Amino acid sequence: MSDEGTDARTEARLARGFRDVEAAEIRRHDAMIATIRAVYERYGFEPLETPAFEYTDALGKFLPDQDRPNAGVFSVQDDDEAWMSLRYDLTAPLARYVAQNYERLPKPYRRYATGSVFRNEKPGPSRFRQFTQFDADTVGTENLAADAELCMLAADTFEALGIRRGDYVVKLNHRKLLDGVLEAIGVTAGSDEGGRKRLAVLRAIDKLDRLGNAGVLALLGPGRKDESGDFTKGAGLDAAAIDVVMRFVGATAHDEEAALSTVEALVASSEIGRAAVADLRQIDALLKGAGYGADRIRFDSTVVRGLEYYTGPVFEAELTFEIKGDDGAAVRFGAVGGGGRYDDLVARFLGQKVPATGFSVGVSRLQAALSHLKKDEPMTGAALGPVVVLVMDRAELPRYQALVQTLRHAGIRAEMYLGTSGMKPQMKYADRRHSPCVVIQGSNERANGEIQLKDLIEGAKAAASIKDNKEWKEARPAQVTIKEADLVDEVRRLLARHEHA
Repeated sequence: MSDEGTDARTEARLARGFRDVEAAEIRRHDAMIATIRAVYERYGFEPLETPAFEYTDALGKFLPDQDRPNAGVFSVQDDDEAWMSLRYDLTAPLARYVAQNYERLPKPYRRYATGSVFRNEKPGPSRFRQFTQFDADTVGTENLAADAELCMLAADTFEALGIRRGDYVVKLNHRKLLDGVLEAIGVTAGSDEGGRKRLAVLRAIDKLDRLGNAGVLALLGPGRKDESGDFTKGAGLDAAAIDVVMRFVGATAHDEEAALSTVEALVASSEIGRAAVADLRQIDALLKGAGYGADRIRFDSTVVRGLEYYTGPVFEAELTFEIKGDDGAAVRFGAVGGGGRYDDLVARFLGQKVPATGFSVGVSRLQAALSHLKKDEPMTGAALGPVVVLVMDRAELPRYQALVQTLRHAGIRAEMYLGTSGMKPQMKYADRRHSPCVVIQGSNERANGEIQLKDLIEGAKAAASIKDNKEWKEARPAQVTIKEADLVDEVRRLLARHEHA
């Protein structure tokens, strides 16, 4: 039987866990990126771009959700049978780059980078498999001033973006402080079982904001089943050990010295724990010396960071203001950035210790927060579409194109209508493009060296107050006749009026 009559069209569908991004959001994204870049440049970081794909062994297996397919990454096999993976962050590619170029790079090497990263994770509400990060890293120094500086960078970035002091906080902790707690309760990474327990504890604490104390207690013990029925195996600690870990987690305070004294007592028997407390005190002194108090940057024992490669101080940037959720309840955006010290990542390639520290902004999540903060601000000129030159006579296309080029050469965003429809569809097109005005030149205007300039924004306001079609025709709202030679000046005046409205 013939299939000629069968509808064989391909279904238009978006890949699960991904999303399309449209013009308005892209423009907000670009403006935010420009602001972040300016702060990073001011701190002396240099740009670097690395490819989206890396060889899988170069990326390493450091993701927190290694139980997901392919250890949380998207992988393909090259024609030489080598496995490549899409980068899951911007730090692992940096480590590869530094290792390849180690001898010629200045040390410390300071770079920033932005781009998409990919996680082969279970998608959910506001949880996508592709998202954008913006990183700054210092590679090649053990100086704790580099860690303190990144905390300052985070605070300065938020304030440059218009987030007020008090609406954010940069939280600081130390991975080795928790190692000291684990050592004090007899959990060491010297065996496979000890390493598993350590990682399970790190992951449990990292989920405190999302799961609360009850969820963390379950993950420190036998494990937890989520709403979908998936079971996550816990660390398997006994009740006494869990009590110590939870006392550590509860040690956070706005008084840095009081909080550090509390955790110092918990790790008194651990050399590595005592050293971590000393590091945090030194960073705290550097921050306070530069004028950054606990209202912006403070110690928080619950900050762990999910990636396994962190080895020292870790930090997390969190938005503290509340918004109304879909159900009317108050919710917070929470963490929108983080980072820490990763002294062993480059060593995987070179066989020698290369200390490093970095900070990463989650661009998409931060952009959503900024959109909420600025939702009541008036629309600016950046949101206006192009000036549209209407085509009244197709035989005169070269003339209309010349008008468009005149506007473009004057720095005005403009386009000629490229469809084949008449006047009404062209006007409708201009409205959909959010055009501030249209340029109209029929045969009469052409003969007189004139142009009709129609202000669509003012026209819409006037039309809303006009009662009938006859009145509209008599009023011809916001439509003026100008000399063709005055086109650029008149359009500039119109744009300036709306940009400053």
